Parts: sequence; structure tokens; C-alpha cells
Amino acid sequence: MTVTFNILNKESIESGGKSYDRYKVSASVKNTSDKAYNIRLSAFPQVVNNIGLVEIDCTNATGARLTSKKIELKMKAQILNVTYSAYDRSGKFVTSTIPVTGSYYFDPGDTISDDAIFIVPQGEKPDVSVRSMK
Repeated sequence: MTVTFNILNKESIESGGKSYDRYKVSASVKNTSDKAYNIRLSAFPQVVNNIGLVEIDCTNATGARLTSKKIELKMKAQILNVTYSAYDRSGKFVTSTIPVTGSYYFDPGDTISDDAIFIVPQGEKPDVSVRSMK
């Protein structure tokens, strides 16, 4: 896997009498291997917590003003449209379609990316560390 981290924008802000730097950042992970990562779900509802691939943690981010301290890049969800028939409240037989997550995947060549905003003390750049979750 190849992980990329970019600073998209920087601005200075003041909050509570203190000065901070506000960074808009982007992170991505690309599957450069020949191996596909898959989690197939066997029953509904099945709770899956281990879909994270990479976590980028900003150790000097304050988390102030509902901003992030980390970015977690997760596998893509495969959504299936499921059609079912049932009786509604009035007793009428109706057919409906709902989206259901069938699996999570990260195929060779796929790229997953996300953006975040980190607020750090003024004069500092985001101090990030990368952790593989697979």
C-alpha cells in the first residue's frame, strides 16, 4: 500500500485569546499489491468494525471547534439493492427496494481518500504518524 498525505490549505485563526493554524489536509491510500482485501458479510445485521486500512494521526492537533485529530481510511462498501415484498399498514401487498451492505473491499489499483481539518498551535505544522490497520 502507498499512503499519501497533502496539505491543501493553511490559515491562521484566533480562539479563546490564543492563535492557531488551521490546516485543510487530504490523505489517500492506494493498493499497489496484487492482493485484494475483502470482508464478506454472512448475515444481516452483521456489525463489522475492522474495515480500516490506514490511520493518519496528527499528534499536535487540538481537536478544537469540532475538527479532527486523525483520518481513518476505510475499505469501500459494496451496496446491493435488495427487493422484498410485504404487507403495509393498510394491508396492501407492496414490493420495496432497500440498499444493503453486502461486503467491504479494497481491490488492486484502488485508491481511497479523505479530507480533514487539523488545528495546531500557531507556528507548528501538523505532526502526523501513519499506522497500518491491516
